[in-house]
Amino acid sequence: MSDTPVVDEDLVALLRADLTAARFTVHGVADRLGPVASAALHREQPLPALLATERSGTRDTSDTSDTSDTADTAADDACGVLIRLFTLGRPVPASALASALPTLGVEGAVALGLVRVGGGRAGVAAGRSTPPEREVAATCDLRPYGDDAHDWWVASDLSELVVGGPLRRDHVLGIGGASTTLASWTVRRPVERALDLGTGCGVQALHLTGHARAIVATDISERALAYAAFNVALAASEHSGAVPPFELLAGDLLDPVAGQRFSLVVSNPPFVITPRDEALPLYEYRDGGRAGDALVRSLVRQVGTVLEPGGIAQFLGNWEVPAGRTWRDVWGDWLEEQARDGIALDAWVVQRESQDPAEYAELWARDGGALPGSEAHSQMYAAWLRDFASRDVERVGFGVVTLQRPATDRPTWRSLDEAHGPVSAPMGPAIDAGLRARTWLAEHSDDDVLDVAWSCAPDVTEERHGRPGAEDPSVILVRQGGGLGRVVRAGTLLAAYLGVADGELTARAALDAIAEVLALEPEQVRAETLPQLRDLVADGLLV
Repeated sequence: MSDTPVVDEDLVALLRADLTAARFTVHGVADRLGPVASAALHREQPLPALLATERSGTRDTSDTSDTSDTADTAADDACGVLIRLFTLGRPVPASALASALPTLGVEGAVALGLVRVGGGRAGVAAGRSTPPEREVAATCDLRPYGDDAHDWWVASDLSELVVGGPLRRDHVLGIGGASTTLASWTVRRPVERALDLGTGCGVQALHLTGHARAIVATDISERALAYAAFNVALAASEHSGAVPPFELLAGDLLDPVAGQRFSLVVSNPPFVITPRDEALPLYEYRDGGRAGDALVRSLVRQVGTVLEPGGIAQFLGNWEVPAGRTWRDVWGDWLEEQARDGIALDAWVVQRESQDPAEYAELWARDGGALPGSEAHSQMYAAWLRDFASRDVERVGFGVVTLQRPATDRPTWRSLDEAHGPVSAPMGPAIDAGLRARTWLAEHSDDDVLDVAWSCAPDVTEERHGRPGAEDPSVILVRQGGGLGRVVRAGTLLAAYLGVADGELTARAALDAIAEVLALEPEQVRAETLPQLRDLVADGLLV
């Protein structure tokens, strides 16, 4: 038996139909489990979901004395059976799975490599022993996933909760925080060709099917490519037509697509900084086989070679910050290297989190199944600390990187921002707007900016803080409700301008009027305010 699902188009179509009929969808599972069990499952606490589904598929079908079909059918609901089997990793009776997947059947599920059939437990019916009911166990994790327009399913290796111990080194990771973050931040412009670099089980590729006319997905793991192929096949729908042309290629980073060009590149690469220690497990899904943050650094330097003019690359990453430096210093060096080595790119890097070496080691030493306090966990923890110490690492940053190849011959722009709090969800539309705004600013002069009649965006609010009894506020804060949630401290001139920025007056006319009221030189007012206006336009507070 294959240790990954098998693509059989006829059987996959039957599976898709049965999963839909069972309401084994994101909303269907949430309704079936209820808010408490659903929230607990998102925190990787399976017990409430187990209790919520414990009667699913447990009715003794050999006992015909009970005629309360409605109640029994509710207890044997298909969605509950599928949750227990594929999400929670609990065996279910073969008869229950046959009812939950009536067109595919147990044999079809076995043929697809989704389950295996084993022994079972004897039951009691009408006071007599019955032959043991065969039980079915899942060989992979299969769960619903989707966005506002799609219902998908994602197969991956069984989770750490099910395995109950260390994962295999070629483990294929399922849906996680990193994959959903990247999906949320990705720009969804219609594109001709898109590349999913390091596709894993294919989560990003699924999203690309909605706005790319052709997709290439790569990974160094053959098992990951097999899962991605299955998930894309399962995403095909007779209602919306086949998925776009889709090609899977094996290889490291950009090697499989050298010489090709793409409008969009997305990547959730194996960016975890991992000690090069032979005694430690090196999981393919998180380790790129390079020391430190070299994988992310090399991706920054090379990705421009596969971007067409106007093309965008978006990926997640970690970066080391040595003692005495800032993360912006590190990225400044990387981008200078990138510009010297090849095609200069616009860069928008948003650091979402920063950890010290011990925090980082604690996070990743327990990933994969090592229990805190165990010898294996302690060895990994120590290895991470020694590795960081060897390079004098003081902090490790995590964030989202957006790079753009200019469509015209112009200077590149650079934005290195921090956003540690909540942001818009999805974030992609704000990133798209920010790219367009920053590109417009790079292509236009200060006079052009002053000649636009800007308006405050609808989500912008103002807060004024002052001492009790004071006539004037001591602090004025301008707050963005969406996007990156920017909060800007506004001085007198900027606050006065924003108060009249309603799309009627050009910035030049408004600032000149403010200068006249305050008895200031117009040139002085424009010179002080213009850099702030550019920042507000870039971040979407002025539109």
